[in-house]
Amino acid sequence: MWEYTDKVKEYFLNPKNAGEMSDADAVGEVGSLACGDALKLFLKVDESGVIRDAKFQTFGCASAIASSSVLTELLKGKTVEEASRITNKDIARELGGLPKEKMHCSVMGQQALEAALKNLRGEKTSARDLEGEVVCECFGVTDEEITRAIRENDLASVEDVTHYTKAGGGCGDCHQEIERLLEEARRQNTIPVKAVPAARPMTNIKRMQLVTKVVDEEIRPSLHKDGGDMELVDIDGTKVMVSFRGACAGCPSSHLTAKEVVEKKLRERVDSQIVVEEVRA
Repeated sequence: MWEYTDKVKEYFLNPKNAGEMSDADAVGEVGSLACGDALKLFLKVDESGVIRDAKFQTFGCASAIASSSVLTELLKGKTVEEASRITNKDIARELGGLPKEKMHCSVMGQQALEAALKNLRGEKTSARDLEGEVVCECFGVTDEEITRAIRENDLASVEDVTHYTKAGGGCGDCHQEIERLLEEARRQNTIPVKAVPAARPMTNIKRMQLVTKVVDEEIRPSLHKDGGDMELVDIDGTKVMVSFRGACAGCPSSHLTAKEVVEKKLRERVDSQIVVEEVRA
């Protein structure tokens, strides 16, 4: 489970400035519900170029809500020029830090702000204004987005890139291309070579403990509400085999439940490489 600061918890449990702004002077929208995270930022700017109000709507986890909320607080009272200098690092710092696996939430806040400022200047924007070629098909992340994250945050591994952009957190087919972009950044001396340590892998015992905990405390209770249940059949490294019971047993949508509910939750809470397979009795 993630370790959140008291500030993250406060902004998540009591978000400030949540909601729509009908008379906004600028709107910035990034992300996609299909990819699991989306943010819409509204700005009210006076004639002197000062941001007088900011609101947000977001679909995402606790870190996404907290990052969006604290961003709106950072923006109030700042000039447009001052706001343009706010980065994802400022958002994370204001929250007292974010788990490395959740830094993409602060990046999404920075991207929404940039989209809103473009909108304020009359530039055309869209909810998914892609620049560059898509590298990660699972989350729709482009090579330019990855390269920018590498340069601005001194990222040094595929795991780092996943934490900041979500790229590589799905099927893994894009890992080779991400490695190429990292190597290109190293050749251009935009990231320090010394910052390329081998990631310490999670032990099988630790992974099994976390999988069991998340299944028992988060997944099974949600299935119980609909009269269903699920049992862990086996755990082999990152491969998790499950069997559905009750109303979920034999359900034509059980495969979707395994992938969209169980696998997604375990990837978020335990290990981004987990693959869930349904075992039918």
